[in-house]
Amino acid sequence: MTIGIIGLGLIGGSMAIDLKRRGFCERVLGVESDPVSAEAAAKMGLADEIVSFERCVDGSDIVVVAVPVGTASKMVPDILDRFKAAGAADKIVIDVCSTKERIGLETKYHPCRKQFVSTHPMAGTEYSGPWAAMPNLFDGRACIIADAAESSPAALKKIEDLYNVLNMRMLYMDSSAHDLHTAYVSHISHITSFALALTVLDKEKDEKHIFDLASGGFSSTVRLAKSNADMWVPILTQNRENILRVVDTYIRKMNLFRDAIDSFDEDAVRELIGEANRIKKIIR
Repeated sequence: MTIGIIGLGLIGGSMAIDLKRRGFCERVLGVESDPVSAEAAAKMGLADEIVSFERCVDGSDIVVVAVPVGTASKMVPDILDRFKAAGAADKIVIDVCSTKERIGLETKYHPCRKQFVSTHPMAGTEYSGPWAAMPNLFDGRACIIADAAESSPAALKKIEDLYNVLNMRMLYMDSSAHDLHTAYVSHISHITSFALALTVLDKEKDEKHIFDLASGGFSSTVRLAKSNADMWVPILTQNRENILRVVDTYIRKMNLFRDAIDSFDEDAVRELIGEANRIKKIIR
C-alpha cells in the first residue's frame, strides 16, 4: 500500500506519521507546494519522498487531499479525471476538509465519483505546517464520512479501515447536515476567538497590562485566533449561510447578556448563566 498525501501540514503530516508507523501503508508519497514546507517535511521524514502532484496521484493507491477546502474542491475532480484517463478503477481519493457541500457538488456527477470518499477527521490544533504534525492526533476523535452512499462499498470499506487504524470513531451524515453541525461546533468557535482577539488587541493599544493579567481561561478561549487564515477564509466563505445563522443567534445571546448587565438585572444574568450551565450535561 502506498499512500499519497497532498499537503503535509497538521492533518496530512499527522496522518502520514501514524499510517506508516501503525503499518497501514508501506510507503508515503508527499506533495508540498511551498518549498520551505517541502524541505521541512522531507527533513522530518513525514514522507518517504516528496514528489510532484502527478507522480503522487499516479503512484498511490489512496490519495489524501489535505489542503484548504477552496483548493480541494478543484483538486479532487482533477484527481478523478486522472483516475479515469489512466483506467485506474481501484484507486481512491479522500479529502479531509471542514466543509462538505461544495466539494460534494463539484464531484457529484463525475464518472469516477464512487472512487471518492468525503471525510472530515474532527481533530486538530491552532497550529499549521509540517512543524505542527504529531503522532496520536486522531486517537479517540470522531471522523465524519459524508454522503457515504455516493462511494463504492469497496472504497468506503478501505477508508473505514484507514480511520480505524487512526483510532477514530466513524459518524455518517449527508454533506448539508455536516456543514450545519460544524458551523455550530467548530466554525462559530473560531469566529468568536478571532473577534475576542481583535477586541483585546484593540484595547491593548491603551492598556499595556492586559496580557500580563491574562489567565488560563483567556488563553484557552482565544487560542483558536492563532489559526491560519488561508485555511479559514474558504471555510467561512463556503459555509456562509450556516455560519451567518449561527452568528446571528450568537449576537442575540450576547445582547441578552448586555441588556441584563446594563439594567443591573442580576436575576436575568443568573438565569442566563444557569441556562448555559446545562452544557455540562453534554460536554464533560
